[in-house]
Amino acid sequence: MVKVPGRRGPRLSIAGVVCYRPGIRGRLFYRQVIHRGRKNEPKGLRENDFARLLDAAHQQLSAPVILVWDKLPGHRSALMRQFIAARSWLRVYYLPAYAPELNPAEGVWSSLRRAMGNLAADTVTDLVAAAKTRLKRMQYHPSLIDGFLAATGLSPPRP
Repeated sequence: MVKVPGRRGPRLSIAGVVCYRPGIRGRLFYRQVIHRGRKNEPKGLRENDFARLLDAAHQQLSAPVILVWDKLPGHRSALMRQFIAARSWLRVYYLPAYAPELNPAEGVWSSLRRAMGNLAADTVTDLVAAAKTRLKRMQYHPSLIDGFLAATGLSPPRP
């Protein structure tokens, strides 16, 4: 018997940023959030989660950030625009409405899905641990992260 949780069961949400800098290997930053399915609890990542991820990436990179983002509603909301405006080190450009082939982060999610395809996690905690392990592996393989950019056909940043 396979037990399948209902809609109100726990969920794992992951946001990630792949970063490219001239002369330096690609980097991956991510954040995971567990949603336990409690009443009035958000079911996905919110603007403050994205802002914390960008702040952490900026701190680790010690450089201004040019962010090329898809048009997810949480990326374009009024609150997100306020967060962006408050960060002088951040410049944002948006991808066309539906262009996953131009987004190197899609390679991360595709690779993660393939790596976890046969996983049968008993709990959301097991799922979090498995996702973290696989994302950490990606972080330690910068050539893989560089490959996500190469797969888009876009050029790496120039010095």
